[in-house]
Amino acid sequence: MRLVRLADTDRPRLAFTLDGAPAEALAGDTLLTAILTNAGHVRASEFGDGTRAGFCWMGVCQDCLVWVDGLGRVRACTTPLVPGIAVRRT
Repeated sequence: MRLVRLADTDRPRLAFTLDGAPAEALAGDTLLTAILTNAGHVRASEFGDGTRAGFCWMGVCQDCLVWVDGLGRVRACTTPLVPGIAVRRT
């Protein structure tokens, strides 16, 4: 599954790094939205052969935890994207 942006596309583009590769998303996006529009998933499922794209989308579960350089492990669904941030999914 890949998150596809259908509206609100006129916001400024922000560059960031995802798993060591350059990526872009829009100002105002959360890390989860930025990850899903670039990579389609946050992590592999622990209970099957599929991928995961977050569960609650409101900061209650831990399904979207990612590593951010300088911050450690954060919830991608509640962490805003900032220019130049370096995100690792594993």
